[in-house]
Amino acid sequence: MPTLEVHVVALPMRVPFRGVTTREAVLIEGSHGWGEFAPFVEYGDEEAARWLAAALEASEVGWPPAVRDEVPVNATVPAVAASEVAAVLARFPGCTTAKVKVAQAGQSLRDDLDRVAAVRERVPLVRVDANGAWTVEEAVTALQALGDLEYAEQPCATVEELAAVRRRVDVRIAADESVRKASDPLLVARAEAADVIVLKVAPLGGVRPALAVAEECGLPVVVSSALDTSVGIRAGVALAAALPSLPFACGLATTSLMAADVVEHSLDGHGGSLTLREVTPSRELLERYAAPDDRQQWWRDRLARVLELLP
Repeated sequence: MPTLEVHVVALPMRVPFRGVTTREAVLIEGSHGWGEFAPFVEYGDEEAARWLAAALEASEVGWPPAVRDEVPVNATVPAVAASEVAAVLARFPGCTTAKVKVAQAGQSLRDDLDRVAAVRERVPLVRVDANGAWTVEEAVTALQALGDLEYAEQPCATVEELAAVRRRVDVRIAADESVRKASDPLLVARAEAADVIVLKVAPLGGVRPALAVAEECGLPVVVSSALDTSVGIRAGVALAAALPSLPFACGLATTSLMAADVVEHSLDGHGGSLTLREVTPSRELLERYAAPDDRQQWWRDRLARVLELLP
């Protein structure tokens, strides 16, 4: 196992996303560059091991060959009030596709309809993401009410539910959690439960494992982030750049949701695309956004435990 130089950072969010108001991450410098280890705090060590494998691929191995040098990206709209949509979309200039979070706990279908309507006034292509929160009946009702969508991402939690919804609605179904959190990420394809798969590099263990999943599934791929800094986004761009085809805009413009980053020039997707380029964290920014001492220790302890789980 290589000797790792690590930096633990805590970056403020512009708006809460997935319940996160401060994004913590471990940045790892290796012989081939930088990797990012940032599994969400509620994840166990076994699940976090895949995130560490991805960070080590980035820092110690590097990327597979690219077939394109530019990746189209979508705007991401959290579960904000409709009145806040314009301000959110202003942070994604040039994006012609928007992913809108729906089915937020404590909100209603009316909230979702109003939010999506506000997005449609400004962006031509809209997709929604329910993070598995709907039942089959709720998903069918909501998707029929929401109208024309590019696709609906993870409307229900299970593969069986996704398949049931797909049979009943005239909307493409995309699978996210059913791929990245599954013991068998190919099940969605065999069950004919999705039209599109959403792949995230870190939860799948790296760019190369993600490419293998894409090839075996045989479905169109959208590459998305896991609320990464620009270091983690660079891994997503590497995956998107290496895919044989890329029919949909990717969810890799999420640094715009953060109020800070670890590089001087973020991979932010302004202009509606990301160009393939290397990123190197700024030492000054790593120091400025260094996590408090207790969080530094928490992450270093977690890193040490998870390292023990890798081959």
